[in-house]
Amino acid sequence: MTTSTPHTAFDPPIFGHLGMRPELVVAPVSDERVWLEIEPLVWLRPLFFDMNTGAHGEVLRVRKGGVLSRHKHPSPVHGFVLKGEWHYLEHTWTAVEGSYVFEPPGEVHSLTVDGDCEEMQTLFFIQGPIVNIDENDQVVRVEDNIDLIERLREAYEANGLGADFVNQFIR
Repeated sequence: MTTSTPHTAFDPPIFGHLGMRPELVVAPVSDERVWLEIEPLVWLRPLFFDMNTGAHGEVLRVRKGGVLSRHKHPSPVHGFVLKGEWHYLEHTWTAVEGSYVFEPPGEVHSLTVDGDCEEMQTLFFIQGPIVNIDENDQVVRVEDNIDLIERLREAYEANGLGADFVNQFIR
């Protein structure tokens, strides 16, 4: 039997009787309420939360002039640019549509989309928490799966999707 929502689909796992969670197919988004604004001009669209490893997948969307605040990761991050382009304030290169980016653990960066780019979207596979730091390298926030899920629950409850809407992305 197939179980699905308008946003996700999956079939029961073969080893469900052993506690295995099902695969997950996330549909394209037409409802803007699925996106979580995490900073001005910066949104996150959840794809999955792996509660065993702490990894999660997301599409990050930044509109012209947007900056994802200075941060680092204690684990590797993989990114693939779907639309637009971006760069880190701390580096000389630019990631353009079709680019793959590997971020090693500990790399400090501030993701920036310049004002001449209408919109950037990048698929990120983040293998652990995001550590937001200030200009003095002091930790100001740690975003892990639990934090992100709680923020999404609040946002989805407030925008009418319902707090449980986020549950479909949790594995």
